[in-house]
Amino acid sequence: MRQIVLDTETTGINPKLGNRILEIGCVELNNRMLTGNNLHFYINPERESEEGALNVHGLTTEFLSDKPKFREIVDQLREYIQGAEVIIHNAPFDLGFLNHEFKLLNLPDFTEHIGGVIDTLVQAKELHPGKRNSLDALCDRYGISNSHRKLHGALLDAELLADVYLAMTRGQNSLGMDVEEEVVNVGELLEPVALAEVIFVPASADELAAHAETLAGLDKAVKGQCIWTAALNPPAPQEAA
Repeated sequence: MRQIVLDTETTGINPKLGNRILEIGCVELNNRMLTGNNLHFYINPERESEEGALNVHGLTTEFLSDKPKFREIVDQLREYIQGAEVIIHNAPFDLGFLNHEFKLLNLPDFTEHIGGVIDTLVQAKELHPGKRNSLDALCDRYGISNSHRKLHGALLDAELLADVYLAMTRGQNSLGMDVEEEVVNVGELLEPVALAEVIFVPASADELAAHAETLAGLDKAVKGQCIWTAALNPPAPQEAA
């Protein structure tokens, strides 16, 4: 399944007030694996950024003055996102701007070019009700380094969001989701062994310590007890009053 993690930076917060997109970053996932086939544009928005927006992204009018205008990149963007499921954090904001830009060019809405939308902010609120669910907060929660994120940038934020999405949706597969597993047919590697010849070797102290460390890591990832810890150490029954 092809998915595109997308983020934009804009001149302000409301396209109806004439604000425009000035940066788009896209990261491609195929079957939940990063492909490296990413897409990134700086765009001349043909207007100044509002002060609050400029403080967020730091992209000045001078820097953007020689960049392509949206109409010059729209065909490449349409081809890239065609039919894909698009993943966005706070999707109504980005989609509002993208649909507005497409409308200015008399094109069908951005949402008509794609196969669906996943809003990670909605997902995060369902998983973590009552907690902060900004991209920075989710990076902290899932152990994703964002120390290099001094200002908002569309491609950087899309890369971080891709990591957050994979962590948020993989559950306890988080320790090995990004590693391709080789499927091995054990029967092809071992000669049949009679049951009487099987030797059971107890785990060493180092192996037991490594096992305990792995379980502790899983407990930390789920903010409580993972299913293995709970099975090995069930809570004591409460005494009746």
